[in-house]
Amino acid sequence: MSEKNIRVLALDLDGTLTNDEKKVTPRTRAALDAAVAKGVTIVLASGRPTAGIMPLAKDLGLDKKGGCILAYNGGAIIDCTTGETLYQKRLDPDMVPKLCAFAAEQDIAILTYNKEGVVTERPEDEWAAREGFTCHLPMIQVEDLAAYVDYPICKMLITLDPARRDEVCAEGKKRFEGQIDLYPSSPFFIEAVPLGVAKDVSLGALLEKMGLTRENLMACGDGLNDRSMLAFAGTGVAMRNAEDAVKAVASDVTTADNNHDGVAEAIEKFILD
Repeated sequence: MSEKNIRVLALDLDGTLTNDEKKVTPRTRAALDAAVAKGVTIVLASGRPTAGIMPLAKDLGLDKKGGCILAYNGGAIIDCTTGETLYQKRLDPDMVPKLCAFAAEQDIAILTYNKEGVVTERPEDEWAAREGFTCHLPMIQVEDLAAYVDYPICKMLITLDPARRDEVCAEGKKRFEGQIDLYPSSPFFIEAVPLGVAKDVSLGALLEKMGLTRENLMACGDGLNDRSMLAFAGTGVAMRNAEDAVKAVASDVTTADNNHDGVAEAIEKFILD
C-alpha cells in the first residue's frame, strides 16, 4: 500500500491527461473517478485559458464532484463548482503593445483571449491555429491586437516554427528582463506571463488555502512549463512522452505515454495502490 497522503492531483492537459486527439480515455476517466472517491481534489493545470478548460472540467464532472481549473499556466485558479476565482495575477496592460511590437519585429504570430475565443491578427497562421484546436475555441481575427485588448488579460502566447523557438525566446527574455516571464510550453509556443507566474506558485497558494503542503500534492506533466510543478510536488510524475528536461526534475516517469493512459498508470500506482 502507498504511504503517500496525496490530497491534490494537478494534471497538465495536452500531452498528459488528453491523448493526441485531445480526449480522455475510459481507463483514465475511471482512475480519476476513483481518486475523487478517495477524497482527492483534481486540478486541471494548463496554459489554456479558462474557457478552453471548462468544457473538459464539466465533461469530467468536476463542476459537480468538485475540483479546480488552473489556467494561463498559473495566472488563475477557479473553483469548478462555485466558479469562484481563488487566485489570479494579470499581465500589466503596458506589456500588450510591447509584446505585439516584438512579435511583429520577429514576423511571428502572437495571441491572447476574450470571452469568445482566441484573438490574433494572424488566425490563419499554422502555429497560432494550433491553439484554437487545442482549446476547442474559435480563432477571432482583429486588425490591431494591441488596440483591441482594452480589458484585463492573464497572458499572451507567441506561436512560431519550432526551429525558431529557442532563438526568439532568448531574445524576448533579454528584451523583457525584469518585466515579465517568458518560457516555452511546447515546441511551438512561448508563454508571456506576469513575473513569477508558474504552475508551482499558484498550486502553492491553493495548497495553503486548503491547509495542505507540497507533500500532499501529486502533479503529472510533459511540457517545459510543467517542470516547476513537478519539481514542487511531493510526487512529480513525467509522462513517457515528456521532454528530457521535464523527466530530469520528476520523481517518477510513466512507462506509458499520453496516448496509452500514462495518467491512469500514475494514479493507480501512487493513489489507488
